[in-house]
Amino acid sequence: MRILPKSLLAAAAGLLMVLPTAAAASPRQDDRTLTVITYNIHHAAGVDGVLDLERIAKVIESSGANVVGLQEVDNHWDARSNWVDQAAWLAKRLKMHYRFAPNLDLPPVNAGEPRRQYGTAVLSRFPIKDFTNTLLPLYPTGEQRGLAVATLKVRGQELRFANTHLTSNNNAERLEQAKKVVELLGASKKPTLLVGDLNAVDTSPEIKTLTAVLADTWPQVGKGPGYTIEAGNPTKRIDFLLHNAGLRPTSATVPVTLASDHLPVVAGFTLR
Repeated sequence: MRILPKSLLAAAAGLLMVLPTAAAASPRQDDRTLTVITYNIHHAAGVDGVLDLERIAKVIESSGANVVGLQEVDNHWDARSNWVDQAAWLAKRLKMHYRFAPNLDLPPVNAGEPRRQYGTAVLSRFPIKDFTNTLLPLYPTGEQRGLAVATLKVRGQELRFANTHLTSNNNAERLEQAKKVVELLGASKKPTLLVGDLNAVDTSPEIKTLTAVLADTWPQVGKGPGYTIEAGNPTKRIDFLLHNAGLRPTSATVPVTLASDHLPVVAGFTLR
């Protein structure tokens, strides 16, 4: 395992300590602004190899996000995450509504115990009206992926919030998954936001398939390259927030943290 310089670890830890904690406040009622975070949490195992859900919670809290899309979330999976229902734990800690989407769903080790699940999660300070998870195309040697879609009630207006984690090791499979995402989300005029770890850069056919119908937030309002992987020395942008015309982006940042092997992306939006 690569050992990071003490100076980098200290800088990241200090950054987390000083970031504002606006997420603890209730959403403002005088407008339709949103702060959204997408974050591959790597089952809460940080770059240092330490499992720490509280550290993940602090990253989300410090971001000020009132809508959250998480990938690589464990639910009673195994000892690597202490058999914890991570989505439920984070929702309780952050006082948010939540839904979990199991893309892997295995029998328990012992009869009567909860099923072993792994997938994505949506957390929201706004009510979640309904929620679906659709399994995406799967190749024989691949790992099942899905598209989770939540309908959120944002101060009287509906927001369609989609969260996904495309395959990491097969370009053709990932392209099929991207095409299926476009098919599932369709051309609805309802404000729509797609977030997730897409495991491809913006010039790839997979991402271009998605950005043909949904705008990439980062080039519009982000500064710099927006790299998200690997967290200790990021060199690629593979974590995205994509939106339709029902949302206007106002900001985008990539906070520095070593709580996962990915960096999160945080963006502000106004519902039109």
